[in-house]
Amino acid sequence: MAIRYSGIPVELREVVLKHKPDAMLKASPKATVPVLVLEDGQVIDESLEIMHWALAQNDPDNWLIPQLKPASDSLIRENDNIFKIHLDHYKYFERFPEHPQATYRNKGEVFLNRLEQKLQQNHFLLSSHPTLTDIAIFPFIRQFVHVDLDWFRQSPYVGLANWLDYWLTSELFSSVMKKYDAWDEASNGIIF
Repeated sequence: MAIRYSGIPVELREVVLKHKPDAMLKASPKATVPVLVLEDGQVIDESLEIMHWALAQNDPDNWLIPQLKPASDSLIRENDNIFKIHLDHYKYFERFPEHPQATYRNKGEVFLNRLEQKLQQNHFLLSSHPTLTDIAIFPFIRQFVHVDLDWFRQSPYVGLANWLDYWLTSELFSSVMKKYDAWDEASNGIIF
């Protein structure tokens, strides 16, 4: 979403992780997605770093607000290092039979409550307009909510539901959610 928002043309290569192409493995031995290979050969293989790179190229609506950086870094770190663990346990609870699924959901709700409080103060997580923080956290909240959408729609997270609906119905989101055929190393990717 950050690359699309920044307007930077890139060549997309849809990768099936069960069949990782050699070119991807050569570019990034981590063998995870996303991987961004720049024209000069530099490789960026962390989502947040790719987002920062894209916004450093072009940030038309000021998603990077320098004075919000400490709060943004803290919230994204909590998302990536704590909430994501609870999300994975909740989403794939059958792999973690130590506790019932509801226990993992309850642990994830600590973060949902934190976001709900922030959304009671602003229309977005840290500001009255979207920032990098919203885009960095949105995919994880989307995954969490879709584990049990009926539960979420009946939950007290009104601000979070409105925030999520804003992103889910946005042109930006729909423009990046197109399905592509798996990339064949003999062909080029799709210009995005």
